[in-house]
Amino acid sequence: MGFFKRNAKPDSAPTQGCDAEGLSTLLLQGEDTIDQLARAHMSWGLGSADRWGLDQRTGTITWTFPDKTATAQAQILGSWSPTASSWQWAWANDSILPELTQDACAVRDWAAAHGHDALAAQQVEADEQMAGTLAALSVRITKATGFYRGVGATSIVMITFGPVTLVAQDGSTSTFTIDIE
Repeated sequence: MGFFKRNAKPDSAPTQGCDAEGLSTLLLQGEDTIDQLARAHMSWGLGSADRWGLDQRTGTITWTFPDKTATAQAQILGSWSPTASSWQWAWANDSILPELTQDACAVRDWAAAHGHDALAAQQVEADEQMAGTLAALSVRITKATGFYRGVGATSIVMITFGPVTLVAQDGSTSTFTIDIE
């Protein structure tokens, strides 16, 4: 699907309206933000956990390591199905509690307000690159401070999260935060 032109420089987001060039800028900024977040969160172990889980009742994502656990409040942006080649927004998925779709709803509302109806469709055809594009735009629009691709049995869930609480085996705790302007 040809939603985006990718030739804009990632300077600053447009404040009013968002034409194709502005959308390209947001995309580049989102991709850059995801890269920066990944590097920062690697310091506590993101990407190397033995397992992860998301409790929808509490809105908490948990990563388990041999020597610690890490938890954070989370939101689900959407899910990408490689076998179906489709992306479904969290707000359109009946199996996701509404409390966990606030970031996805913010993207939908932003898209509607800026005339990008294709970004507000419940489900779209998507390969891995398109799923990454939708996630990057979402991270930028919501100013997420954490991003995780949760691999499941049949799909990959795109998750944003906030400050991370780390609990070591000895019971000591620390918090990892990132500020986004």
